[in-house]
Amino acid sequence: MIRTADEKDLEAIDYIYNQAIYAGFCTPHLHPLEEHERKKWFNRHSPMKYPIYVFEEDNEVLGWVAISPYREGRQALETTAEISYYVDFKHHGQDIGSRLVQHSLDQCNRLNKLVLVAVIIDGNDASIGLLEKFGFSEWGFMQEVYTYEGETRGQYYMGKVLS
Repeated sequence: MIRTADEKDLEAIDYIYNQAIYAGFCTPHLHPLEEHERKKWFNRHSPMKYPIYVFEEDNEVLGWVAISPYREGRQALETTAEISYYVDFKHHGQDIGSRLVQHSLDQCNRLNKLVLVAVIIDGNDASIGLLEKFGFSEWGFMQEVYTYEGETRGQYYMGKVLS
């Protein structure tokens, strides 16, 4: 089941996100977020404009997706949003990421979002493939902006104009 996240889901959201941090090359954070940082992030989202959804099975959160402001505070960009998604590593390959992305795309009309962008670290081929499956394409590439354990990589900007 996919539902809107609430604050009680933060522990599971953090657990899943921290897996990506420790794996490297999945997120630009290098250390887990402090509880107050994650709460601040959560509170910047709202179900009516910038929701966070969780995929839940048997009362366990297995993945999540966030629709976040793109370049927050710039009013002319309010119909554009950034999509981010993470799935518990134990549940990769079970179509959870696809279901979360599809659910988010289905909600964009209600949210008044006309464009979605995603920022993906070079080498994260699974995320690139997932986005391409849903019609996202490469809109740009920033070279050598990400450094992890002495290795430097770029970031892809992928986007989709919604119809």
